[in-house]
Amino acid sequence: MTRDDDRDAVTKLIFRYAELLDEGAFASAAHLFEHATFRAVVGSDVYTRTGADQVREQFDRMVITYDGIPATKHVTTNVVVEVDDHARTAACRSYYSVLQARPGLPLQVIIAGRYHDAFAHVDGEWRFTDRLIFSDLVGDLSHHLRTNPL
Repeated sequence: MTRDDDRDAVTKLIFRYAELLDEGAFASAAHLFEHATFRAVVGSDVYTRTGADQVREQFDRMVITYDGIPATKHVTTNVVVEVDDHARTAACRSYYSVLQARPGLPLQVIIAGRYHDAFAHVDGEWRFTDRLIFSDLVGDLSHHLRTNPL
């Protein structure tokens, strides 16, 4: 694999997470973190989940769905991937925006922030080892989240 191939594979993994969440495929999205920590900064606190089971439980507990989907579009941009060829690891910084529209909620960005991700290349595949989520701009989450994540 070339460095460009590695960057492409990591970028596809980041985009796959967004697709799976928007499809309501929480088990598949959580599986991406089977060997990873999943962390979020909420105010001055950081919550951490480790492994697919804990991440799945978090999605199921927090995210409101409508006929099985959250009625959102996660848009990931400004993706900067840095690959360490020798260590077979990668780091990525990116931005996210989550759009939602529901009856009583016009189409709008409900939250925007940043992902700081880490990856390892294991058994021929790239996988997440850590995701840290920063929520920089928070709008109306009342149609998207049930509870505070902490």
